[in-house]
Amino acid sequence: MVSVIFKGGRLPSWHALRSEEQDAYSQEHVDLMLRVAEEHRLQRIEGFRLIGRQGSWERFWIIEVPTVRAAETWIQAEMAPPYGRYGYYEYHLSRPKSPKALEGFALCPVATEGLTADAHEIPSLAVDPSSLVTIIFERELAESVVVAATEGQHVKRLQAVASEHGLMRYERFELLTPQAGWHRVWVNEFPTLAGGEAWIDAQTSPERSMHCEHTTYLARKWAPEYFATWSRA
Repeated sequence: MVSVIFKGGRLPSWHALRSEEQDAYSQEHVDLMLRVAEEHRLQRIEGFRLIGRQGSWERFWIIEVPTVRAAETWIQAEMAPPYGRYGYYEYHLSRPKSPKALEGFALCPVATEGLTADAHEIPSLAVDPSSLVTIIFERELAESVVVAATEGQHVKRLQAVASEHGLMRYERFELLTPQAGWHRVWVNEFPTLAGGEAWIDAQTSPERSMHCEHTTYLARKWAPEYFATWSRA
């Protein structure tokens, strides 16, 4: 399985289109992507909207497909015109590699059930305000040496936050093509803002920052019931 990490959004030119054009382009785009999902057996697509857009980047996506070829086809379809001319795209191929240290602390999130309506019928899309998601991009400093005792203290700190604040999601992805500023990304979910804040504080503590650099964002899940209908697993 390949995980596509997608930082996406819409360019300002999108908002200059008439609403009729936006609707037509969006429908054509959805129909195309659902054909690709069916052909290449899309395993999962999950979106998150940032709390605070970063330029044209406003949504973070995790897209899981069986092969690199499927990922390539998916990316090409997403960028296809006319809809693709108005998008902001940054793609990274990765593998899910969540360490086992917190598996016993992560609660099982309530399964998102897809809407019964046809996925081709685009509903009104909105964020899910029932939880908070932290997205943390991480780069290990090449010159640092992680001491086992320090790493153990870090894990205990995370376990304490997970237990106190009800960790709901615990995912980590390692890039296949490391970037200058990051080579892994953590995606974690809590019921409250307090949990997200505590998690970020623990991940970016002074002790941890001696070994890693971090860039952190807060987000909400984006129309989870609708995108659950896209999976062809």
